[in-house]
Amino acid sequence: MKKLFAITTKTIVATGLGAALFMLLFMYVKVPSGIPETSFQVAYGLGGFFAALFGPIAGGLIAFIGHALNDSIQYGSPWWSWIIASFVACFLMGISYKFLRADEGEFSGKDALLFNLIQIGANVIAWILVAPVLDIVIYKEPVNLVFTQGATAALLNSIATGVVGTLLLFAYAKARPKKGSLSAEE
Repeated sequence: MKKLFAITTKTIVATGLGAALFMLLFMYVKVPSGIPETSFQVAYGLGGFFAALFGPIAGGLIAFIGHALNDSIQYGSPWWSWIIASFVACFLMGISYKFLRADEGEFSGKDALLFNLIQIGANVIAWILVAPVLDIVIYKEPVNLVFTQGATAALLNSIATGVVGTLLLFAYAKARPKKGSLSAEE
């Protein structure tokens, strides 16, 4: 049985690799939305993929570290409200780890639906609740701006995760041998 919050060597390695990839995607593979400081970010698809494979701790840390490094390198200082929201989004996406078996070579349409329901809920909580509230509390940002940004981010990150994360999970499961498909009697 999968333990939702287990930390293993595999989790630590996945977190390091995932954070580096998340940061690179966050920096270089994005499409501006027209709303200030909001973009279509492919990185969340990767974050959701890693979260589904390695759990909420890996997912949350990948997004937190990757986003914090991106902000520090590109802008000179981290924007903590959105870094925390990134953590929350990918941490919550990691709940899907308990229910999915892509690592065992199984990822069906029903699994894709479950993954997407979880990731959409995670994005709504992170970007429509956490990010705007923290923007107001920490940075005294204008209310109407931060909720517009948050709603845009929730929509775009849900689409990015829905497309990229789901395709990566299908591809990964297809490349893995199904549990019990290899036998010693061949």
